[in-house]
Amino acid sequence: MTITTCLFAFMWISWNDANSILWTGGALVFAGFYIWHLFMAVTVSVMAHNTMHVSVFKSEPLNRIMEYWLSLFYGTPVFAWIPTHNRNHHKHNNKEPDYTKTYRFSEKNDLWVLLLYPLVSNYYQGIAIKEFLKERYRKNRGEFWRYISQIVVLMSWIVTFLYLNWVAAIVLVIIPQQLSLYSVVVFNFVQHVHADEESEFNHSRNITGSHFLSLNWFLFNNGFHTVHHMNANMHWSEGQAAHEKIAHKIDPSLNEPTFWGYIFKAYFIAPFNKRFRTKSMRLARKKQEASQGSSNTTINEPTTATTH
Repeated sequence: MTITTCLFAFMWISWNDANSILWTGGALVFAGFYIWHLFMAVTVSVMAHNTMHVSVFKSEPLNRIMEYWLSLFYGTPVFAWIPTHNRNHHKHNNKEPDYTKTYRFSEKNDLWVLLLYPLVSNYYQGIAIKEFLKERYRKNRGEFWRYISQIVVLMSWIVTFLYLNWVAAIVLVIIPQQLSLYSVVVFNFVQHVHADEESEFNHSRNITGSHFLSLNWFLFNNGFHTVHHMNANMHWSEGQAAHEKIAHKIDPSLNEPTFWGYIFKAYFIAPFNKRFRTKSMRLARKKQEASQGSSNTTINEPTTATTH
């Protein structure tokens, strides 16, 4: 978060400084800094997720400050993880009651579904957040006002920068926030689509590469998703070791070495080559269940006696 904040401060201060390297370095320098800024926004979404599972500090006041800090760059008050993720997604794990279930409007794993999924998913998560706030207002006014204060602080942050320079605010504040929100839901789709939500070990897709500069290296082992669902309170640093203990129990098709390799294969090559298309374990299970149910019905069907 320190790097993210310092980078934002540098770009904001440099925005109106014609002598800054942000402008004197040319388009490539600006693009480099901005891509870095956007990527840090993505890391914030993972940090927000991790923080709402395992607190960063032993001190409660410091954890409250951390939540405000994360909310500013995440673009949504981080308490929203509680009703949509901690209470719901981890309880139902892509089953029917899950607000973020990947098959809400399509069972396909195509690029258009991936791109639309965050919009649909966030709509239903918004409903859950409103209901959660109503519940907190009835049951715990202290928590309710703390969560409201996260909203107030976030909105004040956005409005202040829009007032100071609305163009810079859109580019440096709002777009990164929206990318942060969008990307974390994309990760959820990739992690669960075409897996089997009823399976003990095949309910999630994992990104297993953990070498230097891999996405797991940058995003706090976010790719080891099966073990995260098995133990949501496990610290992210323990994810790789925990995954290695159960990797042999997971279908090999759900252990992908790289995130971008999977994206390229599943969404850009698969439309032209069926060999690279993912197969829905969920639909395969449902088909098998339907077949077994039909067989059982036939076996148990009563016979009618006839007389001659």
